[in-house]
Amino acid sequence: MRKIVRSPGSATIINAIATGFGSAFGIGLDIECEAKTISEGIECANDVGADTELMELCVQKVFNHFNISNEDFGIGLKTKSTLPMASGLSSSSASSNAIVKATSEIISDEFNLKPLSDLEVINMAIDASIEAGVTITGSFDDATASYFGGVVVTNNKVREFIIKEKMEDYSILVYMPNFHSKSGDSDVGRMKVLAPLVETAFDFACKKDYFKALNLNGLIYSSALGFNSAISVDALQAGALASGLSGTGSSFVAIVDDDSIGDVHESWIKYDGNVIETQVDNEGCSLL
Repeated sequence: MRKIVRSPGSATIINAIATGFGSAFGIGLDIECEAKTISEGIECANDVGADTELMELCVQKVFNHFNISNEDFGIGLKTKSTLPMASGLSSSSASSNAIVKATSEIISDEFNLKPLSDLEVINMAIDASIEAGVTITGSFDDATASYFGGVVVTNNKVREFIIKEKMEDYSILVYMPNFHSKSGDSDVGRMKVLAPLVETAFDFACKKDYFKALNLNGLIYSSALGFNSAISVDALQAGALASGLSGTGSSFVAIVDDDSIGDVHESWIKYDGNVIETQVDNEGCSLL
């Protein structure tokens, strides 16, 4: 038996590290997981040569949930990605969502069991990410934006939605510098110092003023983490609807329209790195 699941990444509106409250939206860059039954055990591989600990944890948690022994049954899986790793675009959330969902679908079909619900998939994926040390807050905002697509505003402390809705189909530009920044390595204390300012940005998100929230959040976290805020200011000056640091970096995102996309792209090519064009994703995690 074989299952393929596609899960998109997400971009930050409000980074939840400072306050425990966050917001994110799905983007068209994604991770695709192909899972198949094998005689026994768990075999994991990916196309970027990354450590497979998170992948293995995700599969094992699904096995444990269904009380399946990997000595009697096995799953082999591999992932391929258009989503840059360690870039602030929720690659870990997208990967863990896809792996948990694909594993759940195979086991439920193979043993005629009820598959995991959407929130069971998300929470299991988050638990695996926390255990693997790839997230600080649990990233309920990133995980749900990846899983459901569209835009979410969340209370990450209790894993609850404040807003969950579709987002207009904007074009998105992503600036990727020539270095990575892992969320688990970030200075949490430094970010929490700026919590009162992040709360102001979060108020905008709760009022669905997502552009203003993204702009302000990006400036705050760029300052806290030492990233060049001129990158987002250049995009805004070139006509972007909104622009800011995504996650804890290293990528910056810009929401653009047809009139501004060329000018924003031009404003970023002076920086070392790559500019990627994608779009808002409203589909979320899905079986292919």
